Amino acid sequence: LDKALTESIEPPAHLKSALNGKTSKKESSSDLFEISHIRTIYHMFIAVLLIFCLSTLAVDYIDQGRLVLEFDLLFYAFGKLGTVTWAWLAMFVYTLFVPYFILEFWGSLYHTFPSKLGLTLGAGLIFTTIQTCVLGLFPIYMVVHHQLPPASRFIVILEQVSIRFLMKTYSFIRETAPVILKNAPKEENPRFPTFSSYLYFLFCPTLIYREFYPRPAETNQPFSKRTMVLAVFHSILPGIMLLLLCFFAFLHCWLNLFGELLRFADRMFYKDWWNSTSFANYYRTWNVVVHDWLYYYGYRDFLWLSNRRFRAAAMLSVFIVSAVVHEYALAMGFGFFYPVMFCLFAVFGVAFNFAMTDKRQSPVFNVIMWACLFLGQGVQVCLYCQEWYAQIHCPPAGLLMPRSWSCSYQT
Repeated sequence: LDKALTESIEPPAHLKSALNGKTSKKESSSDLFEISHIRTIYHMFIAVLLIFCLSTLAVDYIDQGRLVLEFDLLFYAFGKLGTVTWAWLAMFVYTLFVPYFILEFWGSLYHTFPSKLGLTLGAGLIFTTIQTCVLGLFPIYMVVHHQLPPASRFIVILEQVSIRFLMKTYSFIRETAPVILKNAPKEENPRFPTFSSYLYFLFCPTLIYREFYPRPAETNQPFSKRTMVLAVFHSILPGIMLLLLCFFAFLHCWLNLFGELLRFADRMFYKDWWNSTSFANYYRTWNVVVHDWLYYYGYRDFLWLSNRRFRAAAMLSVFIVSAVVHEYALAMGFGFFYPVMFCLFAVFGVAFNFAMTDKRQSPVFNVIMWACLFLGQGVQVCLYCQEWYAQIHCPPAGLLMPRSWSCSYQT
């Protein structure tokens, strides 16, 4: 057990350099805006936003004779924020204290307890039970029982699975347990992470736990067959805009915000995914933070368990896990099960990943990649919107049968 848990695994290059305190200036995503072309694209997005706001105000004034500043949809989407807040606080307080002190308790007794295996199994069983109840069942109960609106659902579910709780808890335990096992059995003061380092990790924009991170000296600054086809193509533009806005809002603004506040040096939250000529490269560069976690604890650990065989199976397992988590978030956020994301991710995503590999360097493949992204976003926006309105207007069609498949209304 000691040898298995303490075997070192080489991290990705950029992560290794950051964890060793060697973060170069080029590793900051915000440095892309020093390039005039990227800065111009950023200005274009601001211009589009301003034009959209002006057009909305102008149309409202012409139609109503006054400015109609109504935020009913926004208030609906983020409704029941009081419930969301205390649900989040409950999960956060649990994540902050329970994993840390259970691991500390186990670590303090491990080298002196008569039965190491019994202690480990007992502590693991207790922790797994509590973890399942608090971070597994509790968020689902809050979302379903309180019938939270969509945006509020996503706050609870995304915090549960990816941003701060489950992934970070796993990483903390996975990285700390080998350290405890390496401690000398008779050490008077066994090495254990400080509580402040764990608290810092829960907020800093990374999913890989380290007790210390490099910090800079100073902080720097998207029916019929005919109707369906038309609906998909009409959904492409809002779909790709939603993709780009989510990318910019979360992977750039949100993570850089916490990076600045916490003086977190490694700002490689994404790479130039827009230049990818292969889907393999796109998956590696779109969300580097989550990719590091999947690579480190999914792909590499699978290879280690299989004695570095079955590389294709290791890659496929990572795709399946990622597809299940994405679909789980959407199902809980929207309140219905319609595995469009899962099919696109686990079927078409896997096929494109193996078909369009890093050997594809021609600009033609960058065009193909963007065309697939456009079409995929159009399909998702179209089908999920149709199912949302079918859930409102149509009777149930079965436990897992999407209502839009049997609905006579055009949703």
